[in-house]
Amino acid sequence: MEKQKADAIITEYLPKIYGFSIKKSFLYQEAEELCSDIVEEVYLSLLAAEEIYNVEGYIWRISEHVYSKFVASKKKQCGISIDGLEIADETPLWEEDPEEEIRLLRREIAFLTQKRRRIVYSFYYENKSIAQIAKEQGLPEGTVKWHLNKARNELKEGYNMKRPIGKLGINPITATGFGHSGNPGRNGRGPEYYLGDKLSLNIVYSVYYEPKTKEEIAQELGMTPVFLEDRIDYLEANGFLVKAAGDRYTTYVKFDPETYSQEREDTRLKKKMEIAELLVKEFVPKVREAVKDMEDVYIPGGNYELLEAAAIFYAITDNELPIKKDLSKYNIKTTDGGKYIASVHLPATRSDPDYTSDVKHPSYWACGDMNRWSEKYPTVYSWSIDTRYCSREGAWQNNLTEDYEYLYEFLTGRIADDDANAEKFKRLRERKFLAENGDVNIMMIKGAKKHLFDKLPRLDDELKQKFVDFALEAATLEASDYPPQMRDLVISWMAGAFINAAVALMVMDILYANGTFKPLTERERITSNLIMFCDTLPQG
Repeated sequence: MEKQKADAIITEYLPKIYGFSIKKSFLYQEAEELCSDIVEEVYLSLLAAEEIYNVEGYIWRISEHVYSKFVASKKKQCGISIDGLEIADETPLWEEDPEEEIRLLRREIAFLTQKRRRIVYSFYYENKSIAQIAKEQGLPEGTVKWHLNKARNELKEGYNMKRPIGKLGINPITATGFGHSGNPGRNGRGPEYYLGDKLSLNIVYSVYYEPKTKEEIAQELGMTPVFLEDRIDYLEANGFLVKAAGDRYTTYVKFDPETYSQEREDTRLKKKMEIAELLVKEFVPKVREAVKDMEDVYIPGGNYELLEAAAIFYAITDNELPIKKDLSKYNIKTTDGGKYIASVHLPATRSDPDYTSDVKHPSYWACGDMNRWSEKYPTVYSWSIDTRYCSREGAWQNNLTEDYEYLYEFLTGRIADDDANAEKFKRLRERKFLAENGDVNIMMIKGAKKHLFDKLPRLDDELKQKFVDFALEAATLEASDYPPQMRDLVISWMAGAFINAAVALMVMDILYANGTFKPLTERERITSNLIMFCDTLPQG
């Protein structure tokens, strides 16, 4: 048979072969192994065959043959469901088992706890004695007997039970984005690394509003626990699941609510606009005065407004309202050293579709504050916040410490633009930090970050108090849309950071609209709200 035709047959029947493997297996890993063995055997047989008139029957016979060999090789291992089930030749391999009682028994065994399931398997499938099981699992014989008795009772109870699939088993959630606040660890693994696949995401979301056991998680997702246990353990080890009372799990990952009130959002934005207008009048002049005539500054193109704008943005976002709450429990600690608060963005529908908005909604997205410092070159440090005023792409994942180290090496003559350093220069030009003619395109200040940031004024308590009550009220109302374990975080974030990057962006909008600042050129957008600190500046 031609390879193209064999490939098409494998593609068509792969889901059915996998379904066959799942039915015949006890553990997810062994289902994968069995499926792989069957596909390999079928594929080689197809290539060797001249013509096949009954493809279904042909694949079914090979599948049964491979399964028989698989059982023979695995029968001394815990995992394969050796139940002696025979399926007639005319039964398509993707249909339900005709032996309904055996199917139900299998299902209920899968819903036993891991320890209890292994004991049942060893006793009934492998015909091991109580004494042998006790020795292998390091348990007293009386404990093994107790588990067997409990398992029998649970199997009887669940045998005739209807196990309804939960909402997530029918309509799983899909994330539109992920965020984190803190250190993503040695390997830069934010929440998208751990929750990027739909199964992990829905496991964590299943315990968001109500703590659940492993068995309850499995039922919510319409799966059996045997397929989820390893994933649940992995998510717990990395902090995305947290043990609660009664062998249940909860989570401190912040998920967006599935509905939102446009009217409530407009009210918050209007208040933030009031704050932005107040800051333009009372705070921005103080910041501009603080940074005027700074020395040892390099600004691409020489537009000093770039430095003023960055200083204003930093000075505004470097303030918190006096909302004190302990947020330590929200820190997710991963096994590779990550420590951050994780958030997941979900699609949301309006809860007030009849409300007509009268507020403009430009993008108030911001990624930052991003701080990068070099262990290789201790004087090298950078601060940045990415917004719609900059042209940088990739957010925090694309903002690498190496970028600033490479630029420093170029400035100090440590590297030349030759083949040996081609990758470094390619990276600097991809980020547009370095132009083709060698010009540096980012703002730089000679010295430590304190040379700028320590000069900046802070909002006084009297000014903050003008909107702290509204911020707290709005945050408390918003927190009511979240489960109880998340409300301290929501109130702290929304109230404490009410004067945030969105407010700073509103300030920028006013300053650029009223002519205080000139529109940014493409070169200036490369370094908008990005400053590198070190002991050397570009020449010229």
